[in-house]
Amino acid sequence: MCLAVPGKIIRIDNPGSAVVDMLGARREVSLRLVPDAQVDDYVLVHAGFGIQVIGPDEARETIELIREMDELVEDELAVAGDNA
Repeated sequence: MCLAVPGKIIRIDNPGSAVVDMLGARREVSLRLVPDAQVDDYVLVHAGFGIQVIGPDEARETIELIREMDELVEDELAVAGDNA
């Protein structure tokens, strides 16, 4: 399964490359697939590439879903540990 994570473009260092904040982690990301992306835009990031510019509402919704998935995994691990 592949997952693209939303990130906010913090700065564009040179054409085709940006620093993006994804869930609090800053990463260098290629913008070659989204050349019109600008600082403060949200992009879906997969395998180090921005693959689509998305709106802030969609980004927030996706981030909330990812955080819920983390909580579900933590809950499942706790239950599995209790049954060991």
